[in-house]
Amino acid sequence: MTTQTSISRFMPLFLGLILIWAPIPLGSNRIWAWSVLHSLIALGVGLHCVNAFQSAMPLLRARWIARFLAVPALTAAYMLLQAMQLVPGISSADPYHSLMLAQRSLFLLLFIWLLCQYIDSVSRMQTLVLAIVISGTLQAAYGSMINLAGLELSPLFAVAEGDRARGSFVYQNHFANYLALCLSLAIGWIISELATEKHRGNTKAKLRDALGTLLSTKMLLRLAVVVMVIGLILSRSRMGNSAFFVALAVTALLAIFCYKKPPRLLKPLVLSIFVLDLIIIGAMFGVEKVKQRLEETSFAGETRDEVVRHSMPLLEQHWLTGSGAGSFYTVFPAYQQGVYTGFYDHAHNDYLQFAIELGVPLTLLLGAWQLYALWLCLQTMRRRNTRFYKGVAFGAMMANLHMLLHNTVDFNLQAPANALLFVSILALSQLAYHNSQQPGFLQQ
Repeated sequence: MTTQTSISRFMPLFLGLILIWAPIPLGSNRIWAWSVLHSLIALGVGLHCVNAFQSAMPLLRARWIARFLAVPALTAAYMLLQAMQLVPGISSADPYHSLMLAQRSLFLLLFIWLLCQYIDSVSRMQTLVLAIVISGTLQAAYGSMINLAGLELSPLFAVAEGDRARGSFVYQNHFANYLALCLSLAIGWIISELATEKHRGNTKAKLRDALGTLLSTKMLLRLAVVVMVIGLILSRSRMGNSAFFVALAVTALLAIFCYKKPPRLLKPLVLSIFVLDLIIIGAMFGVEKVKQRLEETSFAGETRDEVVRHSMPLLEQHWLTGSGAGSFYTVFPAYQQGVYTGFYDHAHNDYLQFAIELGVPLTLLLGAWQLYALWLCLQTMRRRNTRFYKGVAFGAMMANLHMLLHNTVDFNLQAPANALLFVSILALSQLAYHNSQQPGFLQQ
């Protein structure tokens, strides 16, 4: 076996391990934690350089990769311009934080570049999706056990737990968002395993197939989904839970119309998640508390809407070129009217914060980049014959819809682990559409 082959085979596993690691140290939302994350990505880039040098590997293995990477590359370059303040009219109110955000964006760019280079087959994509499912299951199990045990401080990093599960994250809504993204891909994988043809055979054959199902990947994935749903419910995140089930319903409905031959158990699977997971398991683990929080939500008791309203003058002032990446906390206090009940270093609305910090034109470009991924997911479900790619497209679309909804009231893309997972899912949307057909793989 050559060195080039060894590195190529190792890279999908290594990239998956990075995704598993990212949420463990407080969601990588501390300087030392994201420095470790960046070091791991840099190590991956170094391994790739060795592999590319020995095998004359091209910088981009396909033309579509350049189009996909163009928007995040432009974003990172623009953040750097803001930090350096060399171009008249493009500057930052907080150059230090803009430089840090430019660095983080650069490493996100490098990571999805590596994904595009190495996740070029069904088996490699399965390795990566498996890592995401494992990560979500571990986070859900850890957060649920601590919450149900009633511990005041978590064993890991001694984070104050309160009455909501938060895994190894500091903020429970980031935990809920992370689980929802992992859940989406797990459900997509289950759907890719479902048969499209009606079962034919005698009772003995049906029983044999039923037993095979119990021992198959579908059952293990279904158990992982149950564990993650428990964690999601215990997070008590209102929008995290609401956006997940809305995204599941919308994606399932679209899949029924997009698939040429929808899996015959697609509807029962979706219904089982709503009935079994939401109603039965939810009743056991406190979905009523989430419902109560939703019912008690009011504009009088919430201050997030005040933050949004008080931020509008900032948007009017900086709509074209932005105030600088990471500068919201620096510029917002001058526009804050009165004292809030909480501490707001973010806008609790990623769309608003991106528009204020980067300007409306670049924010719209990033939005178009995300919406294009949604369109590719639809096209993959409509046109591709590889069942796993179609399942990944289902999961990626569901994750994308969840993020579109959840980001209206939170700042999930400001958390490094969540941002890394989300851009990886956007990359999977592209890969599921563009990767070549796998010879011999089960098709429909």
